[in-house]
Amino acid sequence: MKPLKFLLITGFAFFITTGSILSQTITPDELHKIGIAPSADRIQNDIQTLVDFGTRHTLSDTVSSTRGIGAARRWIKAEFERISANCGGCLEVFYVSDVISGQRRIPDPVNIVNVVAIQRGTADPNRFVMMSGDIDSRVSDPLDGVSDSPGANDNASGMAGVIESARVLTKYTFPGSIMYVGLSGEEQGLFGGQILAKYALDKGWRIKAVLNNDMIGNIKGINGVINNTTARVFSEGTRAVETEREARMRRFTGGEVDSPSRNVARYVDKMADMYIPNLNVMMIYRLDRFGRGGHHRPFNDAGIPGVRIMETNENYVMQHQDLRTENGIKYGDTIDGVDFDYAAKLTGLNAVTMAAMAWAPNTPVNVQIQGAVRPSTTLKWDALNAKQNPQLAGYKIYWRLTDSNQWEKSVFVSAGTTEHTLENIVIDNYLFGVASVSKEGFESPVVFPGVAGSFGE
Repeated sequence: MKPLKFLLITGFAFFITTGSILSQTITPDELHKIGIAPSADRIQNDIQTLVDFGTRHTLSDTVSSTRGIGAARRWIKAEFERISANCGGCLEVFYVSDVISGQRRIPDPVNIVNVVAIQRGTADPNRFVMMSGDIDSRVSDPLDGVSDSPGANDNASGMAGVIESARVLTKYTFPGSIMYVGLSGEEQGLFGGQILAKYALDKGWRIKAVLNNDMIGNIKGINGVINNTTARVFSEGTRAVETEREARMRRFTGGEVDSPSRNVARYVDKMADMYIPNLNVMMIYRLDRFGRGGHHRPFNDAGIPGVRIMETNENYVMQHQDLRTENGIKYGDTIDGVDFDYAAKLTGLNAVTMAAMAWAPNTPVNVQIQGAVRPSTTLKWDALNAKQNPQLAGYKIYWRLTDSNQWEKSVFVSAGTTEHTLENIVIDNYLFGVASVSKEGFESPVVFPGVAGSFGE
């Protein structure tokens, strides 16, 4: 008799899986366990495996079984398939690719191949939270696809974190879906993200958050700081797809720091405070590092919320460098520069964020606000689809001072409510939002009213 993967009874998850049995209601307390579940040893082994492919440059060998980006992506796909086998086939594993050519860093046609693993939700399988890392690496010359390019921290650390998160979270089932992704072509122009974002939109996937992990293993900065207790989360302040009309509306009603991506960043920060031991998140109010880019940007460009999660203190002699020693300085992104415990900690941050979002109901839809020249503020929203959100208990209306970086105050209303007035709370003095809440206590990210803060349907 084959083992039963899960039963869904009265809104609560009961699991019977090969090698493990869970038969209790899942509450937010489970996030404490998930936060410390990632293994530094497994992450180290995965980083070493990726480093051992010699180079993972986008233009490198795709035929060899031991060297180049082709071997690396086949190994990643096989690893997702092994994880899926351990959970009774709970992952859909496949490639998403397209041919790119005629670009400054891709002059000749190259097949850019992403590896995707989907853990489908039980109630709303078309709603996603996604974690991504980059497969590719590079040395000093961005067109050098031959020289050794270990890419241990940039970005085998992020890719290893994605694989380890899949190992941890496939022990559970969720109402919403989780996507684990290895993206290619990042160093050549963020092409993997562009390809997958278009694919997702064409498929009608409702991606609520992209957690892009790019360098999560270094604790020794070029500035001399050594610190394993902080991480950075970068997010855009206003939506890249905002129209001129929407920008004019935002100018008079607010929302400059309340894009869906920015509220995903606040959510990540909250998860760190509540569930990750000895980790403080710095929310950086910028799309990415000054003048630089990462693989969340193509998703932002397509209107999909996304953030970059990474180490606080970068070491530039380890990034995009030929392997060499000059004037006593060792250059190159080698594995001895990776702190595996720190990478495991940031992996835990991703895992708890994705688990909480996937257990929570969908983000509130069509949130609106009224209150001009009134003593009170009224928020309205559409009722969530009951079939897709059987875990819905209600909503939290949040507000904060306009110069505060986190939501401060809240009030809960029941699931049947789609409008609430905050008496004697003047709209001019605060910023407002609405989150959905499950019966077990999991919350969605907060949605700022109007188009400026909308996560979509």
